[in-house]
Amino acid sequence: MPTTPITADLVRGALDLEPTGRGLLPHRLPAPARVQIPDDQLAQAEAQPSGVRLALTTTATTLELDVLPTKLAYAGAPPRPDGIYDLLVEGELVAQATAQGGNVRTVDMATGAATLTEGPIATVRFDGLPAGEKRVEIWLPHNESTELVALRGDEALRPTATDRRTWLHHGSSISHGSNAASPSTTWPAIAATSAGVDLVNLGFGGSALLDPFVARTIRDTRADLISLKLGINLVNHDLMRLRAFGPAVHGFLDTIRDGHPTTPLLVVSAILCPIHEHTPGPAVPDLSALAEGRLSFTATGDPADPTRLTLTTIRAELARIVEERRATDPHLTYLDGRQLYGEGDAAELPLPDQLHPDEATHRLMGERFAAQPLLR
Repeated sequence: MPTTPITADLVRGALDLEPTGRGLLPHRLPAPARVQIPDDQLAQAEAQPSGVRLALTTTATTLELDVLPTKLAYAGAPPRPDGIYDLLVEGELVAQATAQGGNVRTVDMATGAATLTEGPIATVRFDGLPAGEKRVEIWLPHNESTELVALRGDEALRPTATDRRTWLHHGSSISHGSNAASPSTTWPAIAATSAGVDLVNLGFGGSALLDPFVARTIRDTRADLISLKLGINLVNHDLMRLRAFGPAVHGFLDTIRDGHPTTPLLVVSAILCPIHEHTPGPAVPDLSALAEGRLSFTATGDPADPTRLTLTTIRAELARIVEERRATDPHLTYLDGRQLYGEGDAAELPLPDQLHPDEATHRLMGERFAAQPLLR
């Protein structure tokens, strides 16, 4: 089959395509932001292409994509399943595939140390596509970095034109897609598909931390709609005290407004997380669960310290800040994240590892967010 060059106009949801010795590595932060990343966790998270997809118009019935994935594993925990590639035709999920081989990055949750084991390039193949011209999207795995090496089809492949609004969303690992079934079924992907908007997902596992370089990235990225889901990482990292939190939120919003003065902007607080509702961080892996082969977390902060952040404190502060700013910024709104997942939901759909929702909860959150005024 003939090869189609992978160019920026075929890729959506990435802010940079870094040339490598083999192909292109999608990034969700641009190069100037990446040089300011202070830790390995964010460096790995932004290179995992959550929300990144190839968008093609074609009459092809067979497609092949050569990739070099880097899979994530945790020492002492059961192997994680291979990342999934979702194939959508005219917006409907019709096929899934995985890439065998690739690199494996193993993280020791107790120490944070990581080791990389290199592996071979893999080919992802989709055949039996419907005949005739159609819009096709290949969503890359949200939880493993993926170098794009080569793209082939049995007919010509060209970029899909779009006039949809662009929704830029920033959040934590939940927005990144932790525990979602596949890349097109993370809650932001479900919301975007339901609402008919183009997603740019800046959800970074463990890293929604009010970093100024993230605010500048949002400021400089074209977007028709913006949402920020803030809170959980600030608590479970025990990153800052109450005194610093309010000014940091104001500064983050001020920077975004420098580039998007009137763009609809929704601030969303954390969903319900019982271990951190009234107990500060840091959150740490539950070693007894790891010994049983399970990944789970526990909160270790002092709930009697009023200077330390809990989700209850953060929700109150975010609501206050947004209400104050609305006096001069009518396009700014606030959503309590418990409207996406709250106490009633937790009884039926508990968080499996005490922090992250399961597949059903991602769908529930996506459907609820799609109904919010921001995306209507």
